Amino acid sequence: MAGRESGVRAEPEPVFVELDADGRRRVLRTETLLVLALSLGASGVSALISFIGSLTRPGGLKDQAATLNGSYAPGRPWLDLAWQLFGIATALVPVLLVAHLLTREGAPGLRVLGFDRTRPVSDLGRGALVAAGIGSAGLLFYLGARATGFNLTVVPEALPDVWWKFPVLVLSAVQNSVVEEVIVLAYLLRRLDGLGWSPMAALLASSLLRGSYHLYQGIGGFIGNVVMGVVFVLAYRRWGRVGPLVVAHALLDIVAFGGYALLAGKVGWLPTP
Repeated sequence: MAGRESGVRAEPEPVFVELDADGRRRVLRTETLLVLALSLGASGVSALISFIGSLTRPGGLKDQAATLNGSYAPGRPWLDLAWQLFGIATALVPVLLVAHLLTREGAPGLRVLGFDRTRPVSDLGRGALVAAGIGSAGLLFYLGARATGFNLTVVPEALPDVWWKFPVLVLSAVQNSVVEEVIVLAYLLRRLDGLGWSPMAALLASSLLRGSYHLYQGIGGFIGNVVMGVVFVLAYRRWGRVGPLVVAHALLDIVAFGGYALLAGKVGWLPTP
């Protein structure tokens, strides 16, 4: 009668099952695949489809263009800005998911990957050095790959000349760097290590995944980013922090986006569509 008088049905407490080693590996494997399916793994499949489309289209690769930051609403700058900010914000959701998953396992969120503000000077210095080395070599490699017909003409930005153009390009660069380095570099290596992969196998997996979602740029984009992935994995293993690599990637993209906006059509060595 007491239960009837209360009128409230007691809900059972959640039960957390203790998993053995095989069960934990299955959970980690499923979690990793889901995170990638929601982020850059799906981008890799999309880039492959785009690359096949470019190969089967009349004309060579260098006669086609791949635009990285384009307008969502031409002629409507405020609506365009809203879409730009929406795209940047939603692209960061998988990073928040990774932070949540790491916290649930008892780790201090993204801090366990070295993505925090505890070493700003070191992270900025190391990131700037990496960006300087990769940026100069990467530009030469891109120009060579395009000249030989292995790459599309990459258009880093095609935004209208409005007041928010450069702030959005900077935000886009930071978003790209955070998503790629947190997920494809630090998080993926942590999960593959937990699954018992060898360091070499994990390096190849991370680097090839990085190359795959740049395949829409052509063979040159794939190879160049695989090499970049190898360098970033080795640096991350050495430093134990993803912060410097986020800085390096952000600087590379900021220079690429902003430099193209300032120089396209004004210098002869920079390819344009």
